[in-house]
Amino acid sequence: MDQFSTDRKILFSLFLLGFFAIFSTTLSKSPVLPLFAQALGSGNATLGMISAVSPFAGILCSFPVGVLSDKIGRRRLLIVSGVVFVIAPLLYLFISDPLMLIPVRFFHGFGTAILGPVAAALLVDRFPGRKGEVLGQYSSATLMGRSLAPLSGGVLLSYFATYPGLISYQVVYVVAFIAAVPAFAITLLYSEKGHHDVVFVQFKEFTRSFGAFFGDRVLRATAFVEMAIYFSFGAFETFFPVFLFDSGFAAFEIGIIFSVQVVLMAITKPLFGRVADRVDKRVQILVGLFLIGISVAFIPYFSSLAVFLLISITAGLGLSLSTVATGAYIGEIAAKKEIGASMGALSSTMDIGHSLGPLVTGLIIGYTLSYQAGFMAGLVLTLATAVFFMWSAIKRGIQ
Repeated sequence: MDQFSTDRKILFSLFLLGFFAIFSTTLSKSPVLPLFAQALGSGNATLGMISAVSPFAGILCSFPVGVLSDKIGRRRLLIVSGVVFVIAPLLYLFISDPLMLIPVRFFHGFGTAILGPVAAALLVDRFPGRKGEVLGQYSSATLMGRSLAPLSGGVLLSYFATYPGLISYQVVYVVAFIAAVPAFAITLLYSEKGHHDVVFVQFKEFTRSFGAFFGDRVLRATAFVEMAIYFSFGAFETFFPVFLFDSGFAAFEIGIIFSVQVVLMAITKPLFGRVADRVDKRVQILVGLFLIGISVAFIPYFSSLAVFLLISITAGLGLSLSTVATGAYIGEIAAKKEIGASMGALSSTMDIGHSLGPLVTGLIIGYTLSYQAGFMAGLVLTLATAVFFMWSAIKRGIQ
């Protein structure tokens, strides 16, 4: 088999892995998780803890996982993620108390915390000349899984709604398990270049990698860009639907606004990834950062469905533009032996921003009783981050 055919086979396998894994984990969460927790007797405070614990796993684990993948190889960690994806859905079947969802969600969060940085590092390793393009294509595959899962979950819950007890929810988790099986199988079939004898990594390796990444001003600034992007996007996806509902929009109209955005991101990420391989990635990062910051800040000043569609599209374009470029830029400027650690650090800072965005925005809106102030926080952060990124990256040549 020639190299082109091998590369195409690897890409297709990774895209399938990302699709099935993210479909399975999203199906376990949206829209079933809050409804399942409520059926078990969960209150709002417990539901908040249940919802927050999975991204918290990403914050804690993505960087160590990236370091490990540099030392012990990507394949071993891919298999671990596959094991998590295939076991976790079955654990929901034995839950009878909402508090039991907290450890299960934390365990399930390990799957995506491992898969994200390891898959990104693997793609950068395998396709150094097409980093942006293949990262964009992989992201589109995961977006397809992420967008199909809520629809599938809703259909399953509706179809089995008349069945007694928790059967309708359990059916969803059985389907999530079935979807995870091909993802697990693909991790077993993946064959890795080179040989990794290391099975134990000393703690000093983690601290050294952490210092190497955050000690580099450009890597650090790029990670902060990712955090600011997902801070704004987290606020957008959490409070924009609430704002629309309060403004009198019907549920189907809100669904259209968000569905258009997801489809657009899935289409444009490979295109913008290809662009990132050919232009100065710093410019693309900044353009995307400005687009998402400005689009979120503009939300409270309009009332038209057409304008809100445009805002949603602009935010999606900003996210697509910037995130494929940040991953490709990190892959280009990080040391070759630190690609996994760098992708892990990027993933951790992304999860921090994604968690802080709804939290901080919600606090501001609650304190000021103003959507304007809440959504403006994202713009302020993106502008400050843009200045910091430009200052940090200014001495580097065109990439």
